[in-house]
Amino acid sequence: MNALQPWHIIVLVLVVVLLFGAKLGAKRLPDAARSIGKSMKIFKAETKDLTGEQKAEAEAESADTRHIAAPAQTAHDKQVADLQRQLDELKRQQASSADQPQKNAS
Repeated sequence: MNALQPWHIIVLVLVVVLLFGAKLGAKRLPDAARSIGKSMKIFKAETKDLTGEQKAEAEAESADTRHIAAPAQTAHDKQVADLQRQLDELKRQQASSADQPQKNAS
């Protein structure tokens, strides 16, 4: 209960700023606040740029993955078509060889 609360510290900082701010000059406090505001704007802009760069990198990586996956898919489709054609030829050969012994037996 006797410990300093966060609002105690805030009030203390405000009092110190007001006392020393008045002694240093009325012009320095607004200048300090203005410079802090400019710094915050710059900080926000930089963080937005960083997030934008990260999003752009992620989009570029996904686009690269799509470009790589598409040729791989077409190569895979071509392989499947070749194997299917070979299977059909083998089935025809097997059917024709099965028909020949039956004709000879009759």
